[in-house]
Amino acid sequence: MSDYINPKSHSTASQPNSTQGQKVELSGAKSKTWYSSWFDTPYYHILYKDRNYREAQVFMDNLTHYLNLPEKSKVLDLACGKGRHAIYLNQLGFDVVGADLSENSIAEANKNANETLRFVVHDKREPFEEKFDAIFNLFTSFGYFEHREDDIKTLTAIKESLSEYGFAVIDFMNSQNVIENLIPEETKEVDGITFHIKRFVIEGFIIKEIDFEDNGETFHFTEKVRAYTLEDFQNMMNETGIYLLDTYGDYKLKKFHKNTSERLIMMFK
Repeated sequence: MSDYINPKSHSTASQPNSTQGQKVELSGAKSKTWYSSWFDTPYYHILYKDRNYREAQVFMDNLTHYLNLPEKSKVLDLACGKGRHAIYLNQLGFDVVGADLSENSIAEANKNANETLRFVVHDKREPFEEKFDAIFNLFTSFGYFEHREDDIKTLTAIKESLSEYGFAVIDFMNSQNVIENLIPEETKEVDGITFHIKRFVIEGFIIKEIDFEDNGETFHFTEKVRAYTLEDFQNMMNETGIYLLDTYGDYKLKKFHKNTSERLIMMFK
């Protein structure tokens, strides 16, 4: 869940611990992907601690009203992180499951679990046995995989996890707008840590490289998201038998314009 034009921030309750002098190089990691390594660190949540969560809540209000979801509908927040948005959806009266690959994030999210709010460690390429009335994949939590086939598997899993009358929503960046407005370099100080950020496009991916020091240690992380366009999604949805119902360009659900919209929000079944 990344912002490639104006990186904002998330919150963390405590300062990170030293990593025993290791410099983290994700691009060459064999045992972990960039997203499982980066999202599992406290630094990710520090860098993004000032994200506009009120805007996100308005977006979820608009989505649930538009879909006319009845109270107690079963909702899946796919790639839920620490569960902030799943918690809000539950507060709106829905029976919510939050799913994420990060064990650390799910452990934190589970502190808020209740009878109608559950969190599970889950690979989004795998379908759920239970069916959902709505599945939300929000805030650019798609396109992380190295191979397109894995994104096809993700779309197929979403389709197979929907109930007969269910709807799914993917909220993605508008790649064309992001690329046209890409800030190549930026320095951002958060909680006493100076993050040096570089952004560029290579081989169909938008890359963000993040370098910083903390407690005398040097760190390097990478974010890598495939620059899918609406046409790319339409082709993948055609391959998987998914019906694209509508597209929107912002969190107020205004019409999508490929040259100017900040977001690419797709509603499908």
